[in-house]
Amino acid sequence: MKILIINSGSSSIKYQLIEMPSTAVLCSGMVERIGLENSKLNYKTDQHKIEEVVEINNHKVGLEKIAQVLMNEEIGVIKSTSEIDAVGHRVVHGGSTFSKTVVIDQKVKDKIREFFFLAPLHNPPNYEGIEVAEEIFPTAKQIAVFDTAFHQTIPTVAYKYAIPNKFLDEDKIRVYGFHGTSHKYVSEKAIEYLGVKSSKLITIHLGNGCSMTAVKDGKSVDHSLGFGPMNGLMMGTRSGDIDQSVIFYMVNNLGYTIDQVNNLLQKESGMLGLTGFSDLRDIEERADNGDVNCQLALDMNAYRIKKYIGSFTAIMNGLDALIFTAGVGENSYILRSLICKDLEYLGVSLDAEKNHVKARKLTEIHDDQSSVKVLIIPTNEEVEIAKQSYNLLMES
Repeated sequence: MKILIINSGSSSIKYQLIEMPSTAVLCSGMVERIGLENSKLNYKTDQHKIEEVVEINNHKVGLEKIAQVLMNEEIGVIKSTSEIDAVGHRVVHGGSTFSKTVVIDQKVKDKIREFFFLAPLHNPPNYEGIEVAEEIFPTAKQIAVFDTAFHQTIPTVAYKYAIPNKFLDEDKIRVYGFHGTSHKYVSEKAIEYLGVKSSKLITIHLGNGCSMTAVKDGKSVDHSLGFGPMNGLMMGTRSGDIDQSVIFYMVNNLGYTIDQVNNLLQKESGMLGLTGFSDLRDIEERADNGDVNCQLALDMNAYRIKKYIGSFTAIMNGLDALIFTAGVGENSYILRSLICKDLEYLGVSLDAEKNHVKARKLTEIHDDQSSVKVLIIPTNEEVEIAKQSYNLLMES
């Protein structure tokens, strides 16, 4: 069974064509820097590898480029769209409606649209990916795997907000959590690697979107993101945690509308707001060349992450391993170093030489004195989505 996985992020689309149940990857690639200068299309098979700088203004154009290269006469891996049995889609927000993987029909699509306001950077491109895939691969089953599903094990004490009970009971306002497919994948890899039955892990997913999860004995028990994917850590364009009073002040005293504030916090803040750049590679380069704003942004980013490491260690009453994953987590030795600095009290001690790596496999980067393992585990949300999609089709 051939399953095409489409993972649409806020500024990127990862894709893999996977043969199931063997999980053999027939091709893989990524469209990155969507809507920015020097957008790129990457494509790789066992025989071919290409990287092109192309103009990709939005997610629809990116998905069309992917389809074209899949069916390219010279380097493609399929001749007809009918060869694709299913398309597995990463969908960020499933609200309280979806706690497991589902086959997509019109009712599912309508619900995904309903949650646009909760994940405005993600659910719209996720939805667009489904719409385009339905056109390009009309004979394939379309399947949705929700980022929020892994976090259904978060206990009430952690997911409930301190507001009147009716908002949870009637309106389902609560912590949902995100990047669940990634956190599930890397935590399972870590548990397998550690070879233990009981474990206390913190998984740190750092990309253009960022989140952290406390994973105790394989289950998500707390998470940095909440009702929507905007709070918690600083991100590429999102503010992360902010005092609610700031929002009221901007509306009541500075003349901003609610929509303007929402747009500012979602699309104009975070690393972009602090530096003028949302891509961490650009920020690190400029910080290295003496840009004070870029260096401060890196320090602030690491500071937020360290706070969550401390709080998650406290609620689990210990820590066995820190896990870095996703594009920034796997590749930025600079940010990893800033995060792990001065965490000796918690038993974290980084090896500078081991850390100076862009990991392509599970890699230890702690030193001999560290009682906590520090691991880089490249995420593979696509394989996780393929597994869940395949299992759903086998059950039906």
